[in-house]
Amino acid sequence: MTAATQPDLTDEFTLPRYRMVELLRDKYKIADERVLDAMARVPRHYFVPEAIRHQAYKDNALPLALGQTISQPFIVARMTELLELKGDEKVLEIGAGSGYQTAVLALLARKVFAIERLEQLAAEANTKLRSLGFRNITLKAGDGTNGWDAYHPYDAILTAAGGPEIPIPLVLQLKPGGKMVIPIGADQRSQRLCRIVRTERGYTQEDLGPCAFVPLIGEHGWNK
Repeated sequence: MTAATQPDLTDEFTLPRYRMVELLRDKYKIADERVLDAMARVPRHYFVPEAIRHQAYKDNALPLALGQTISQPFIVARMTELLELKGDEKVLEIGAGSGYQTAVLALLARKVFAIERLEQLAAEANTKLRSLGFRNITLKAGDGTNGWDAYHPYDAILTAAGGPEIPIPLVLQLKPGGKMVIPIGADQRSQRLCRIVRTERGYTQEDLGPCAFVPLIGEHGWNK
């Protein structure tokens, strides 16, 4: 599998990164060792603005350009773990942002298709992911609420923005048995993290607790 190189142990961010992983394991009880290994390998500091790079491994979300955010390490690990990836999946990511979550997924799946609404962020994420050596990612700018029909069906979908309801086009692009993790809520400022499982007759929905994401904007999300 094509993947990023192993972390440079002389890198000043290596120890903070491994402390972040221990926090995920010990405080947040992330149990999937493949997810923890991916989080240990992806240089989160590379995906945040240089001015706040020293905060990259803190236990919180951080601001990006254009009013977007890079999610708290815990929520990245939690959403990824909920997909239960084994290594041979085709994954769709909605809301690629800086590309950090994309990189984590790419270490855990065979192929990742990612969509970012904002062209500037999509271009920057593409550049960063390529420079790290990822070759199993295809990323474009567009309306993620419509999914990416050309490459469906997907084994898993991760949506890193919160919508008022479940976008049906995304459900329809899942394989039967496929999983989608998505924040849903009628208030743009807070949501419930949900796991959707596609069935032969529709889908099931599991509520996994409160969360807060930037709005999912698009035809099947918020207007603005």
